[in-house]
Amino acid sequence: MNDESLSESPYLTARQAAAYLHVNEKKLYELANGRELPAAKVGGKWLFPRAMLDEWLLEQAHGGALSDRLLLAGSDDPWLAAAVALLAANLGGKAFVAYAPNGTLPGLELLAQRRISACALHWGPAERADRQHPALLQRHAGHAQWTLVRLALREQGIIVRPDSGAADLETLAGYDYRWAMRQGGAGSQHYLLTALTDRGFRTEDCGTVATALSERQAAALVAQGVADCAPGTRGAAGEFGLDFLPLGWEAFDLALPKTLYFRHLFQQLLDTLGSPALRATADRLGGYDLSPLGRTIAVD
Repeated sequence: MNDESLSESPYLTARQAAAYLHVNEKKLYELANGRELPAAKVGGKWLFPRAMLDEWLLEQAHGGALSDRLLLAGSDDPWLAAAVALLAANLGGKAFVAYAPNGTLPGLELLAQRRISACALHWGPAERADRQHPALLQRHAGHAQWTLVRLALREQGIIVRPDSGAADLETLAGYDYRWAMRQGGAGSQHYLLTALTDRGFRTEDCGTVATALSERQAAALVAQGVADCAPGTRGAAGEFGLDFLPLGWEAFDLALPKTLYFRHLFQQLLDTLGSPALRATADRLGGYDLSPLGRTIAVD
């Protein structure tokens, strides 16, 4: 293969990538080994995707828009929120980390518009997640540049006030219980709709008194006595000291640009989630399996 054909390749060698970025090869290897630069080792040699290098350069030239800040949206989760808060506290003024949950599907819309760094998502039972989660991403232009990172498995079900007297979903749906439902596009609402349908019920059969815009708001409405029950995770119920009726397990993932995965700030988030302090938080909240933390899932 001659130099001209190499120059047209979507993958650059270390020598070509160093020239492309105007850095010496020693610095290039330092960035690659530190996972700060998009690269893959094939047969013992580094290869650098040209398109991802271009995006990395744009990010660098944009005031560090993705290197000194991490903006998360999508699904709400108390364990992830605790990790973001701890990471932000540890970073101080060195970087900006924020989490503004708005539901799985709205979060993916923001990711497609490049308004956020990553979207937390969950959509249906865990055994279907490796198919369903990529399918959600494939609805959006630009999904070929995204990846999925599994954070945990979570127990999904119904958050219930302690004195409700309800032992199952059929009772909560068929009798005079007050529901705080989630907004359209929320993964917890999708899980509930599927469970209700499987049991011959509709959401119209449930006495809806409020709409919660996040997992933790749903739990708060139950804790405050506004509602008797709400769809959500065991972790959210545990945070507010509420009862919980399990419906099954789901996968909890982050969708993000492939280039962001290599960023030091994102790796710090993964390290924080896997730290002893956050593992203790997950145990205290309940309903988490952290064994798949950090597993990547192909979108295409």
